[in-house]
Amino acid sequence: MVTVGDVWEALAEIPDPEIPDISLVDLGVIKSVTIDGPRVRIEFTPTFMGCPALERMQIEMTAAIERVGGEAEIDVVLDDSWSTDRISPAGREKLRAAGFAPPAPRPAGKLDLVELQRGAFRCPYCGSTDTKLENIFGPTPCRSIRYCNGCRQPFEQFKTL
Repeated sequence: MVTVGDVWEALAEIPDPEIPDISLVDLGVIKSVTIDGPRVRIEFTPTFMGCPALERMQIEMTAAIERVGGEAEIDVVLDDSWSTDRISPAGREKLRAAGFAPPAPRPAGKLDLVELQRGAFRCPYCGSTDTKLENIFGPTPCRSIRYCNGCRQPFEQFKTL
């Protein structure tokens, strides 16, 4: 009999397709796991609605559940948007180790993207806060490109969403 713990452990082994250094669990896209007999229901919220890796993640989750002896039912939940606050502390550290600047905690109230241009954003390579915004548009909607004046390295900054 498959357990909720077995399923969470199996899902924690699935790397994010865009950033393989972080798992889907650490990224916070897995909302819930419920079990009813052999049926394992996963509620999953992608980082953004048009995610091109959505089908691949569903296939990977189904395979992981089948490996632990369950029958997968993956429900994509689009009426509850993903937030960077869902990234686990371990996931934030994995992002930093992979060369990404993790997002700052989301402030209460209305989020203003102008905040990307202010404040200190720490370089994931050297730790310097002497960084600047190069391009608000990165390779995905949730990231921007920054430049470190300390070590002269460009890096991706996760936007606080």
